[in-house]
Amino acid sequence: MKRILTILALAVCVSAAAKEPVRHTLRHAGTEREYYVYMPENLRAEKPLVIMLHGYGGKAKGYFPELWQAAEEHGFALCFPQGLKDPGKGRTGWNVGYPFQEGWKQDDISFVLALKRRVCREFGLDPMNVFFSGMSNGGEMCYYLARRAPKEFGAIASLAGLQMAWIYERWPLGAKVPFIEVHGTADTTSRWNGDPENKDGWGRYIAVPLAVYAVAVNNGATFEKTDTLALYRPDSHVVVEHRYCGGVDTRLYEVIGGKHSRATGDIPTAELMLEFFEEHFRQ
Repeated sequence: MKRILTILALAVCVSAAAKEPVRHTLRHAGTEREYYVYMPENLRAEKPLVIMLHGYGGKAKGYFPELWQAAEEHGFALCFPQGLKDPGKGRTGWNVGYPFQEGWKQDDISFVLALKRRVCREFGLDPMNVFFSGMSNGGEMCYYLARRAPKEFGAIASLAGLQMAWIYERWPLGAKVPFIEVHGTADTTSRWNGDPENKDGWGRYIAVPLAVYAVAVNNGATFEKTDTLALYRPDSHVVVEHRYCGGVDTRLYEVIGGKHSRATGDIPTAELMLEFFEEHFRQ
């Protein structure tokens, strides 16, 4: 993996990283929405943007500082929107149809697309080179957007995300989109083998390998390559990279024994994401 030594050096010098993302607001569907924008000192010529969603119960402010550091090095703008509180549990997140979100009218697909247009316009970024990522509940939005609005993004990266069964059954895959998933096999929140009977209360969802495989098949994959990556740190989990080849780039990073996280102790996740996005710039 390129630039690993550089990103490790940056991680040691967190205080040396550029300013924190700046708060902004957008009124959407009658609600004032909050989001944070990080602009690097030297924006790439492609003027790319990554929209990154937090997980359930999370906050956009201060989220994923490793990504700020990687964005500074790679010249990406970042946008971190804040999820609203749902009516079921009163926790912040994204409406992906959890059972306790039933009846919630918030359309987070339209919000994300409106946010993309606003940030690109306000900061002079290229709408052709906007990329999308999310963690956990935000990762579920990755699968949702891959089905609802795949042409809007140059590539998508899900971290510990799920393919909800109702979305899988209702919304067929259409346009091809480069896609990666980073997921731990010992994740007890977003289970590797899925939860087809809704035992955990999040709703039915399919197994992670099957969810990624469905995207890969739609992307035209004809064969798979696997590679065990070099150990990131002495105490890291082993990571197996699955590449689905022959079509549009699709990958699964299987963190053996990894739990519910962004896997930043097992793989340089932020660096990996931005390098993946760089490979899929559009003209």
